Amino acid sequence: MIRVTRALVLALLAVLLAACTQVPLAQPPPPEPGPTAQPEPTELVVAVEDLGAGYNPHLLAHSSPLTTAVAALVLPSVFRPGADGTPQLDRTIATSAEVVSTEPFTVSYELNLEASWSTNTPIAAEDFVYLWEQMRADAGAVDAAGYRMITDVRSRAGGKAVDVVFADPYPAWRSLFSDLLPAHLLKDAPGSWTGATTGGLPASGGPFRIATVDPGRGEVVLARNDTYWDTPAVLDTLVLRRLDDAAMATGLAAGDVDVALAEADPAVRTALGGLAPVPRTQLAPLPTVTQLGLRADDGPLADARARRGVAALLDREAIRTAVAPESLPADAFGPAPSEPGYAPTAPAGAPARPDPIAAEQLLGAAGWTRDPGGGWRADGRPVSLVVGWAAERAEDGRVARLVAAQLAAAGIDATAVESPAADLLVRGTVPADEVPSTPATAPTATATPSPTGATGAPATSAPQPAGAVAADVVVGPRTVGGDPGTELASDYGCALPTDVVPEPPATPTGFCFPALQLLLESLAAGSGADDPARFAAAESVLWTQLPALPLFQPVSLVVSSAAADAATGIAPGPLTEGPLAGAAQWREPGR
Repeated sequence: MIRVTRALVLALLAVLLAACTQVPLAQPPPPEPGPTAQPEPTELVVAVEDLGAGYNPHLLAHSSPLTTAVAALVLPSVFRPGADGTPQLDRTIATSAEVVSTEPFTVSYELNLEASWSTNTPIAAEDFVYLWEQMRADAGAVDAAGYRMITDVRSRAGGKAVDVVFADPYPAWRSLFSDLLPAHLLKDAPGSWTGATTGGLPASGGPFRIATVDPGRGEVVLARNDTYWDTPAVLDTLVLRRLDDAAMATGLAAGDVDVALAEADPAVRTALGGLAPVPRTQLAPLPTVTQLGLRADDGPLADARARRGVAALLDREAIRTAVAPESLPADAFGPAPSEPGYAPTAPAGAPARPDPIAAEQLLGAAGWTRDPGGGWRADGRPVSLVVGWAAERAEDGRVARLVAAQLAAAGIDATAVESPAADLLVRGTVPADEVPSTPATAPTATATPSPTGATGAPATSAPQPAGAVAADVVVGPRTVGGDPGTELASDYGCALPTDVVPEPPATPTGFCFPALQLLLESLAAGSGADDPARFAAAESVLWTQLPALPLFQPVSLVVSSAAADAATGIAPGPLTEGPLAGAAQWREPGR
């Protein structure tokens, strides 16, 4: 009986265990998924002095620290400056670039198949063609001599390979095709080269893109380019904000500003001196030299002796110390004071401080005379000079007013007149209604005398817009940081016709000295690279002809808090790219 009961119990347990394995216990339902926490967008604010006149880095009229900074972050370049300043191939844009022929001199570029604009249009041969066509034909283009040596730009591999053919060997070819522009958007846009880039850049080929340009608020916002094919920028946005000295200092103290790019002057240092802790400051020379362009094709300064005589009335050092005391004095037409190899080339007697005796002799030799009141006359009329400056360049305005005041004190009626940068630095003109009512004549074609007194090729003035007159003295920038021979030929060479460009534009000041042209062309072609005497010869002729009077190389003050230093590692950067060159790797301070 016990045995039967035990069997029944065991059977019952087996049934219960089987039921437990077949019917699982009820489980609580999984929790409903909640919203995923999104990280706060990262942002870094850079204070700047002004927003400039535009964003085309190839236009002298748009030259500014902001334009340089934006171009380095937004526009694609085949070569970029390395740590030692020499050009290094940017493989995000081109996988190779090399000379493939010497007869004719030909450079072949193989473009990165992934490289594309933020519109998803490939960066391709048409962008090379567009830049070449604009650079060779625009009077306001920067360092255009190398592009004028190109005879053809050919497309291969569906636009992803480019062959560039030159008229002569050009050793500095690596300096070309930097800051490419989106041809597919600009070539048919109203204003194209100039007008379409005044308010921004329509597409990006770099780690950032221009999101907004707001002149009213004084802000340019760069956003991460989400279509960029290489390593993306760390920051979501980089805000470039226009602030005066006091607001800049206040923003740094409050943490609303992380980095500031200020004009190096006592006012800025005074404003920063009141902060605790005092932020770090670094000097960053700009890729320009401020100079006085002297109109050579017509008017009172057409004679080189008149140009040198007027220059002898000026106190260059007083102008520099009053306007930009921390700038670098410039005494050469080639490399800037901050560049390796710079050496003053001004000969004895070249204008540095006022030399009334030399001025009297030179102006008298040019046919100028004194009236009974001490004023200067030429061609029987009182001499009246217009000193033009770009309205978008405040520092140039201070220079212009000082120049006009010094000339007036020396007996020359001179008036400082502001003009839009595109008019002044491309055509060399100022508004007629801003100029005193003195006799004026339209610019004409004039012959330029050679050193022996023979007549050279005529230097024809560019057509002047209605309601404008030619400025006699143009205060403006001369770009530096590139190939020295190319820069000399670009800045001081004649605008000569070629098969490709039969009617080249004249330079803003109309300078053309045929006796110097062959030397400048040889320097651009690299034949003087190992012969400093050839550069010295060109500098000597330029000091005699004086198409321009160098003043100084401006210097920016790079200001950063300790937190910003740690997050950015900011430094002056390459001369041609500036302190923001590495911003794609920056992060927001404190994060």
